[in-house]
Amino acid sequence: MKEIILLKYGELVLKGLNRSTFVALVEKRVRNLLSGVSGSFSLRYAQSTLCIRPSEDADVDTAFALMKRVFGVASVCRGYECGKDMDAITSAVREKAPELLGRASTFRCNAKRSDKKFPYPSPEISAICGGAVLDVMPHLKVNMASPDVTLTVEVRDDAAFIHGGGERGAGGMPTGSGGRALLLLSGGIDSPVAGYMIAKRGLYVDGLYFESPPYTGDQAREKVVALAQKIKGYTGKMFLNTVSVTEIQEEIVKKCDERTFTLMLRRFMMRISDRLAEEFGIGALVTGESLGQVASQTLEALSVTDAVPTRPVLRPCIGMDKSEITDIARKIGTYDISILAYEDCCTVFTPKHPLTRPTPEQIEAEEAKLDVEGLTERALATREVIRL
Repeated sequence: MKEIILLKYGELVLKGLNRSTFVALVEKRVRNLLSGVSGSFSLRYAQSTLCIRPSEDADVDTAFALMKRVFGVASVCRGYECGKDMDAITSAVREKAPELLGRASTFRCNAKRSDKKFPYPSPEISAICGGAVLDVMPHLKVNMASPDVTLTVEVRDDAAFIHGGGERGAGGMPTGSGGRALLLLSGGIDSPVAGYMIAKRGLYVDGLYFESPPYTGDQAREKVVALAQKIKGYTGKMFLNTVSVTEIQEEIVKKCDERTFTLMLRRFMMRISDRLAEEFGIGALVTGESLGQVASQTLEALSVTDAVPTRPVLRPCIGMDKSEITDIARKIGTYDISILAYEDCCTVFTPKHPLTRPTPEQIEAEEAKLDVEGLTERALATREVIRL
């Protein structure tokens, strides 16, 4: 009897003729993660499940934890593989039930017979295995409706598996299946969540951080690098670009209506992001904006910023409350980093009374006071790249 990890695929099973492409991307990501874990692991995909068989010296605890970060996986189960006959299965159940059921007071057995040639039907397998559990844990009660733990027995073509249910996986689509996006990554709570959510739909995510030295310092940059590392933990790789917008902000403050400061800066950010995305063949921009959360996130404000880029701007947080965004930030480990009190460029020159209902004509009139092209080119010349 060997310990195994089972990865259960979610919506990938609905992908028809393209399923093999998605499965291959999941396996690639799994292999990359496992390459950094001690021991060795063999993989075999069958019937919408990826079975990971670790060597005896493998660090299964670390491997199991990492598998919950793989996009495209609906659930992750840790259990055991045994011979495909009822004696071997019931023997495994008796041996491992105390471990798999833990401190549960109630349980049920659930059998899945993928191999239809196996001589016992699923209800009978469940009944026999339930009896085997009670042989060694007679204090347990059977509860078919809402048990504390479900002991699952899977009879497949090559072996049988037993496990105590699974833990929720990352879900979504495999990394890289949807193309690439450029995330405008600030030091706040929202943009890292937006990056995670769009990566969950299969996009590789690169980051772009706008800094404003000397108004923003090294600690603010380090904070954003730490946030990018958290996102990279789900996607496997990430390039973080940094661009200085100090000159742009200073020129806006000198020459433009104070009420437009934030919107003017946002348009420059979109312009710079679009140029970089064009250069590197990136298909979309991503922001953490949520409708109505601040003055620059009204419909009118979003319209004047969206008029600048030539590619889609994806806003996965657009309809979410702050509390919902915060819950996700806590889940993915970015919240405690985001609340560190270091200024970002958007808060350096915040107007006291920003426009909430700007018109394109107003903003274009303000932009006419600036050397837009020259400022954009000089900002792009400050770009640095950090490979995570």
